[in-house]
Amino acid sequence: MSDKQPIYIMPENTERTIGRDAQRNNILAAKLVAEAIKTTLGPKGMDKMLVDSLGDITVTNDGVTILEKMDIEHPAAKMMVEIAKTQESEVGDGTTTAVMLAGKLLENAEKLLDLKIHPTVITKGYKLASEKAKEILNRESIEITLDNEELLINIVKTAMTGKGAESEKEKFSKIIVTAISQIEENNNVNLNNIKIIKNKSSGIEDTELIRGIIIDKERVSIDMPQKIENARIALISEPLEVKNPSQEAKISISTPSQLQDFINREEQMLKQIVEKIKLSGANVIFCQKGIDDIVQYYLAKENIYATRRVPKSDMESLSSATGARIISNLNELSPSELGRAKIVEEVKHGDEAMTYVRGCENPKTLTILIHGGSEHVLDEIERAFKDGLGDVATVIKDRTIVAGAGAIEMELSKQLKEFSQTLSGREQLAVNEFANSLEFIPSTLAENAGLDPIDVLTELKQKHDAGEKYAGINIFTNKVEDVVEKGILEPSRIKKQAISSATEVAIMILRIDDVLASKTSPRSSPSMGRGMPDMSGMD
Repeated sequence: MSDKQPIYIMPENTERTIGRDAQRNNILAAKLVAEAIKTTLGPKGMDKMLVDSLGDITVTNDGVTILEKMDIEHPAAKMMVEIAKTQESEVGDGTTTAVMLAGKLLENAEKLLDLKIHPTVITKGYKLASEKAKEILNRESIEITLDNEELLINIVKTAMTGKGAESEKEKFSKIIVTAISQIEENNNVNLNNIKIIKNKSSGIEDTELIRGIIIDKERVSIDMPQKIENARIALISEPLEVKNPSQEAKISISTPSQLQDFINREEQMLKQIVEKIKLSGANVIFCQKGIDDIVQYYLAKENIYATRRVPKSDMESLSSATGARIISNLNELSPSELGRAKIVEEVKHGDEAMTYVRGCENPKTLTILIHGGSEHVLDEIERAFKDGLGDVATVIKDRTIVAGAGAIEMELSKQLKEFSQTLSGREQLAVNEFANSLEFIPSTLAENAGLDPIDVLTELKQKHDAGEKYAGINIFTNKVEDVVEKGILEPSRIKKQAISSATEVAIMILRIDDVLASKTSPRSSPSMGRGMPDMSGMD
């Protein structure tokens, strides 16, 4: 037989894309992700409304939130979502910048692929450019001291600008800087020590910083006082009940008087529990386990405020805020183990009641109580606070900042182009395209503000060539000016992380020349057009 039979090495339901088609598809997917969030960048960025299959609505311009909520299926697009998540977990801000930069790096790489430049050459050039960019960033970063509160406030304002919190950014910035200053220890900030509680009532202007903590529990008896001033707080991890024997036991009672003695003894034991609490001087009890009804009655008689079944995490936060020690044995309870707070009170919001612990002396756990008229507003304000907190925590750790408003990207682009002239091989073209990709950030900032991006870029290039390295686009005046002078500042780590993440994902996608995908359903195919969600009408 002369006719050769075709040989199949993979199942029939496997879809394969190879060579240039695979690269083109992956680059297109990454570009679509970047395009989807491009309009959210900067102070004049627009919001996206995302509606899930259950009809739940999210309105935001936070890059990572948008990408997480979008139903993305394309494998290369999923990689873009991963860098946004990494950026969020590492520095808490700059997610949109990282994704846009990755998309632009791949778009510019496509031009080089069309010139028949091998992907290995492009990836080598991108690695060189990334290392050089980080070197330039270190050189151009401005070192700061932590006693400059105004500078820290300006960093938070930059992070919050363009979010739903913009109208109150002055107040919110001060809340964040005060909170971070309070919990900072040895130049380290544990953001888990700042609780964010959302309260659907009044307006966002009523948002406040509480020097203490809010517990989602109410007092166990309405006979207890609703408010305790000069609170002396006991944290008890054992139940305030008569202990059951660890093994099965039987009690033999033969006369009514024995039964009465047994009942009286039990009540006496419960009364002793309250006596021990009273002797310690405590007037507020937070109990991790249950509280017997009789104990509740006697505590109320002694005007002691008590809550029960407080989660362990909240007990630890209370300990950190008030200075109280968590006691596992009631016999150890003494005045030295108690915590202090100016006020402990039960506050009702609609049908829900919460316990507020306010006015702690030197709390290492604080609460930001966000007010707002709707869930969507509360969620967006919370995201804005998290961005602001992340930025200040990063600055406290690194103590370096850079000029915002596209200024640092333009300076990096200028210096990378100068660096590319020192290279002799084809990598020079890749470094040059890397530099051009960085200009995408100031160009988009201008475009989102309704300005002509070409005019703005031309003016920025002119100023940076003249040595004005802090020249950026001030969206509020629509002018190119010294943005450091205007207080538009960002942590340098945000830029370093964005450049690292974007370069890594761009290099990984460029090195793929073969995509094998098993088709489990018509929707799961990675080919473009089917893999990406419908993004129309999202702006």
